[in-house]
Amino acid sequence: MKILWFIPTHGDSRYLGTTKGARAATFDYFKQVAVAADSLGYEGVLLPTGRSCEDSWILAASLIDVTRQLKFLVALRPGIIQPAQTARMAATLDRISGGRLLVNLVTGGDPEELEGDGLFLPHSERYELSREFLTIWREVLAKSHDGEAVDYDGKHLQVKGAKLLYPPINNPYPPVFFGGSSPEAHDLAAEQLDTYLTWGEPPAAVAAKVADIRERAAKHGRTLSFGIRLHVIVRETEDEAWRAAAELVSHLDEATVSAAQKKFAQMDSVGQRRMAELNKGKFNKDNIREGLEVSPNLWAGVGLVRGGAGTALVGDPQQVADRIKEYADLGLEYFILSGYPHLEEAHRFAELVFPLLPLDVQKKLPGKTLTGPFGEIVANSFVPPAAKQTSAS
Repeated sequence: MKILWFIPTHGDSRYLGTTKGARAATFDYFKQVAVAADSLGYEGVLLPTGRSCEDSWILAASLIDVTRQLKFLVALRPGIIQPAQTARMAATLDRISGGRLLVNLVTGGDPEELEGDGLFLPHSERYELSREFLTIWREVLAKSHDGEAVDYDGKHLQVKGAKLLYPPINNPYPPVFFGGSSPEAHDLAAEQLDTYLTWGEPPAAVAAKVADIRERAAKHGRTLSFGIRLHVIVRETEDEAWRAAAELVSHLDEATVSAAQKKFAQMDSVGQRRMAELNKGKFNKDNIREGLEVSPNLWAGVGLVRGGAGTALVGDPQQVADRIKEYADLGLEYFILSGYPHLEEAHRFAELVFPLLPLDVQKKLPGKTLTGPFGEIVANSFVPPAAKQTSAS
């Protein structure tokens, strides 16, 4: 089980859909979140991509020197940049970070945004392009270890003599992640990807996705690992957690929800449509669980106004740990999490939930040395006794 956190390069806040409680999206703040994730024992961080975000590659490079072990899950955007150039970027970032690069293939689901970046292909052809892009990208990186060049002549992309002189540390190339819910996306994942990511759908829906991709991959003689992207709202008690969820959306109004849902409806992303179907744009401020708790402790309220990942695990530490284990039992290995605001919630999740996760996760956590974690010295003399902790098996 690998737990990753999130760098909020499109902004952060204590409340959704309002300027109240907003936090400046500055480099200093991103560093704080990255250092927190690194020191707390998270496997890595996801850096989002798109016109609403700071550039993920530049930011990842800037965070190398303030972290020690943290991995960076950074986006490839087929059609926005050329595969050979991106292969050089990936090899460089992987080398200078000491092999800490993970790559996230993003085909894009907002035609308006894609056209602004110069990409005008319809949904199905974007997956054709992604297949060609990834073929070139992987071959250039893989053959760089032997100094070989790559030729490719496809429908959308062509290269002749593409070559890398400086190979990545990860051999043959940095691991590639990918998320998509359409049949084309599942085919691409089965054929070429290393890890398939789903947004936080109910366990039965996730199980169906995993089974479908495994079946498709088997036809190519391949196996994949799997992961999920979720928000988390965890508190000492379940009541506190649901009050925190209510607080998160306490400044939303119907006009903001309606505008967001209208925009989501214009996208051609099947995954975004599935997120919208979970919340149906319905919001009852007096009972935020009504119609939005789509599975035990799985709340679709975030997706009322946030694109992409729109669900959160809400509950006390044991409930959240149990839900994570439920997904892990389906075959999921990677858990990419976030919470509002991201700095405080990185600490809260680590403190409350990490001790309840499998022992292989706990072994990676900071040891109990004189720097903690043990709380404050009592009466200037005594280290507080360790709290009793259980572990999910």
